[in-house]
Amino acid sequence: MNFLNRRTFLSQGGVSIGSAALTNLLARDGAAATASPARQPASAPGLPPGTTGLPELPQRIKRVIFLCMAGGPSHLETFDQKPELERLHGQPMPASFTEGQPIAQLAGQALKVQGPMTTFRRVGTNGQTISDFLPYHQKMADDICIVKSMVTEQINHDPAHTFMNTGTAISGRPSMGSWVTYGLGSESDNLPGFVVMTSIGGRNPQPIASRQWSSGFLPSRYQGVEFNSTGQPVHYVNPPPGVGQLGQRRLVDAIAEINQHRYQQYPDPEIETRLSAYEIAFRMQTSVPELVDMSDEPQHILDMYGAKPGDGSYASNCLLARRLAERGVRFIQLYHRGWDHHGGLEKYMDICCGLTDQATWALIQDLKQRGMLDETLVIWGGEFGRTPMFQGKGGPGRDHHIKGFSMWMAGGGIRNGISYGATDELGYNAVEDVVHVRDLHATMLHLLGIRHEHFSVPFQGLDMRLTGVEKARVVDGILDG
Repeated sequence: MNFLNRRTFLSQGGVSIGSAALTNLLARDGAAATASPARQPASAPGLPPGTTGLPELPQRIKRVIFLCMAGGPSHLETFDQKPELERLHGQPMPASFTEGQPIAQLAGQALKVQGPMTTFRRVGTNGQTISDFLPYHQKMADDICIVKSMVTEQINHDPAHTFMNTGTAISGRPSMGSWVTYGLGSESDNLPGFVVMTSIGGRNPQPIASRQWSSGFLPSRYQGVEFNSTGQPVHYVNPPPGVGQLGQRRLVDAIAEINQHRYQQYPDPEIETRLSAYEIAFRMQTSVPELVDMSDEPQHILDMYGAKPGDGSYASNCLLARRLAERGVRFIQLYHRGWDHHGGLEKYMDICCGLTDQATWALIQDLKQRGMLDETLVIWGGEFGRTPMFQGKGGPGRDHHIKGFSMWMAGGGIRNGISYGATDELGYNAVEDVVHVRDLHATMLHLLGIRHEHFSVPFQGLDMRLTGVEKARVVDGILDG
């Protein structure tokens, strides 16, 4: 029986077991035959799927929640206060900063300094600087480590997202969530190990391609599964009328037998992926409706997040992220689209921060009060920062910037309540304790118990790593002990 016949068998059976299954099972039938074989994970009986021998270091965290502010929030209006920028407002930008440097939309234009469009406060035990756009972040200053010296290599949105997610601008490489679930598996039997959700609000919400959570050359069982923010969280997760659980079970078992027979003839790892994904898709028919049913959440928790379940908001996604974490999902990625502030920066910062600030604070507090923050790494940031120079489209704004920007981390193994690294007096170049995106990846893997330099998969004659062949380092200065 060929692949087409199995697909026909599935469709004619009238069974709806989720777009997650269809994505994981069918999209890469042809690709698997052309890719070099990846090292296959193995597990001892009773353990979740993952690579043999991992974790190899003490595991400080069990999971990652990555809060991606898509579009690139301005570090100069969030965490990086620059009095000199305010003093030079409106004057020509010194050429010593910008000459020969990559600039996105301001290239070839007269560059003028744009002062900060907000005020800052020193908050928390150590006096971290956080802007008045983020009053809830000010309340949690002692819970977060602000890295003010981030750098990346791609100055436009899509390649910059690709670089942040995969460690390279080359499309088709595995995303960090796929690497993590490939290495460690998932603690959940009934949900995917890697889940992605998106929300919208702000200026010019850039599209986010599904390849940002692709498994690349890893088996497709490790790719992220996108949950819808409104309506059914996963397409076709509910069985059609007249199809009961027993009938579903029998059909899934029959398809498994067909796949097992095919695997004996052609030992393709993607067939193993199909076997696994059909099974988890069947289990998701029960687990997903229970996951998104917020009726068991007390009103004070909903109020803390500012969440109205099912409204597609970032706040509801944050609450859902906590519920996913409770159920053992290994990697959870939330995108909020709307931070591309080339113009109208003050207006749209108000909007974006209004939609995300409280819910982010609530997520940290909720994890903490449940004893889960110590075993979770939370990362907040965009694909890059914004320029110290003025850009005006509908009011003052800022262009894309890659030479210095801010992100923060919180949770297990992180020194909370501190700022790390610094940019120069105008917030242009990271000049102290510079942290590259690959260093962020190396540190994340380290906290999960993985040595990044050992964690590789052979592909096209090379040992591929999330952190690449360039030198990456674990950022010891932000680690607690």
